[in-house]
Amino acid sequence: MTTFRHVFGPVPSRRFGRSLGVDLTPLKTCSFNCVFCQLGPTPQTTVERREYVPVQTVKDEILRWRDAGGTADYATLSGSGEPTLHSGFGEVLRFLKAELPCPAVLLTNGSLLYLPEVRAAAGQADVAKLSLSAWDDDSFRRINRPHPDLDFHRSVAGMRAFRQGFAGRIWLEVFLIAGLNDAPNQVERIAALAAAIGSDKIHLNTAVRPPAEASVQPVDRDRLAELAELFRPRAEVIADFSARPGSGVAANETALLDMLRRRPCTARQIADVFGMHLNEVAKYTGHLLKTGQIQALQRAQETYFAAPENNRT
Repeated sequence: MTTFRHVFGPVPSRRFGRSLGVDLTPLKTCSFNCVFCQLGPTPQTTVERREYVPVQTVKDEILRWRDAGGTADYATLSGSGEPTLHSGFGEVLRFLKAELPCPAVLLTNGSLLYLPEVRAAAGQADVAKLSLSAWDDDSFRRINRPHPDLDFHRSVAGMRAFRQGFAGRIWLEVFLIAGLNDAPNQVERIAALAAAIGSDKIHLNTAVRPPAEASVQPVDRDRLAELAELFRPRAEVIADFSARPGSGVAANETALLDMLRRRPCTARQIADVFGMHLNEVAKYTGHLLKTGQIQALQRAQETYFAAPENNRT
């Protein structure tokens, strides 16, 4: 079987259907240490931009995946950290657009868009998904726990500048946490900043997967629906994966384990992305649980499967 280090999936995505992931950084190489991150805490935040993995190696893997019959709805720069920290992420976006028939997506926390060179590279994407979960520098440091050199208002100004020069679509994700940033007056301030950025879509998300901090609690669906009305355009609540079943992805333990190293998933989400029956999923997860290669985590009355901390790549 062909194995990859920097290309993974396609994985189920609530926004992008079956999304091919392209990972440009080592695990948790990020400018943020968000309290809600599904990948766990960031050991040390960074704003250093460099070629963390060779661009040519990533290109070669993309071609091998494509030539092996791989298909996806989107190709997404995402995975283990913040992709704009990679000095060649714009080149990878251009390559994805040239070599794959699906749109190229950049998933970024937006923290480095104040840099002109980052905005220019990000402009190669068809879709840029940015993140905004705070309303001032104090809330920024409590929720996103950024690198000390980052300034909230400068980052938001960078997002606005990017919007002015970007011809593609911008989707803004607002992550809400019960008791931390879900009060109406707090959300109204986030909504005002979102309107100034001028995104095409606004998505409300919450902690439906196991977060970095156990104290983080999700906002319930009804409350999210109420808060969505505070945004213009009205925000869309994204609570479940939207991957279509019957993906045609080869179903085996190696591929499944690789996906769970990247992101926790429920049995239904695994079934959707691999086009498997739930009984088949139970066989795979049962064996992986017994052999200690994955663990089961409880979140909001759902069971998520994930690789243990010491078994993630």
